[in-house]
Amino acid sequence: MFRNREIQLLLLTMVAISLVAAAVAALISLSAAALVLLTAVLLIGCSLLFTRWRYQEITRLSEYLRKISTGAYSLDVRDNQEGELSILKSDIYKVTLMLSEQASLWQQEKLRLTDVIADISHQLKTPLTSMLVMTDLLSDSKMPETKRTEFTRKTRLQLERIEWLVSSLLKLSKIDAGTAVFKKDLVKVKGLLEKAIEPLLIPMDIKEQSITINGEDGVSFIGDLKWTREALINILKNCVEHTPVGGSISVSFAENALFTEIVIADNGRGIPKEDLPFIFQRFYKGRNAGDDSVGIGLAMAYSIISSQNGNIEIKSEEEKGTEFTIKFYKQIV
Repeated sequence: MFRNREIQLLLLTMVAISLVAAAVAALISLSAAALVLLTAVLLIGCSLLFTRWRYQEITRLSEYLRKISTGAYSLDVRDNQEGELSILKSDIYKVTLMLSEQASLWQQEKLRLTDVIADISHQLKTPLTSMLVMTDLLSDSKMPETKRTEFTRKTRLQLERIEWLVSSLLKLSKIDAGTAVFKKDLVKVKGLLEKAIEPLLIPMDIKEQSITINGEDGVSFIGDLKWTREALINILKNCVEHTPVGGSISVSFAENALFTEIVIADNGRGIPKEDLPFIFQRFYKGRNAGDDSVGIGLAMAYSIISSQNGNIEIKSEEEKGTEFTIKFYKQIV
């Protein structure tokens, strides 16, 4: 404590004031001078003891902060007393809790990133292995032309699958990082649905599926046409894939004072009850998922809709079909 310059200056000042006061008191009487000196010694002693106590408390807080820097967030320095040091302790404790929560979130994010990388590696491994095998087979000059054509077509399909997966993951990473720019335009729902259904017309025609659209032309919401089309394509694609030959898909939409609602329903195989809580999780594949499914389409749709002040709900029964309800809430000023 006495190594601190401010303490040295304080002590010298108090001693100097005490000596001057004692000298003045000596002009009156020696007993007065002795009383002044005794009082000064007691006051200086009390001041030093108090200062020493405060320095000890500050030293404890410094040690606590050093332990925090090493990751020891479980310590508690709060007390119920009044005063500046108590307030400082409480503030340090609040910061400690915040750092502890952040450390926990960072750890969870690391684990999530590890899982995502593992999932991506798994999804890429199968098509890459398949292409390596087919490439080796294609190098055989004695291979019949029909087989060569078939292997070339399969290799192209695997490449297209990898391209779609990488493109989808890039879009999802933009949304997760908050770098995806969502426009706030007036989107007409009927035109949006027509654009979303267009790329699925051929698969629906092959499976002889029908689709009906019901809703008023003026129904709209504030959002991004391009991104929302991407979400609806993934939802409709899921319906097409899980609806049998000759099945039907219905789309209805409406608007009220609170939100714009789009309902997409099919009469397909449905989703098992156990899968419903996880259906929008990335890379989750339900029991009825196809072999080519990677479990990313519905996760992307959920992220896109949620990022535009909306939400999506799902109801399904096995062998009775699935219904997706999408709501885009209006901005309340």
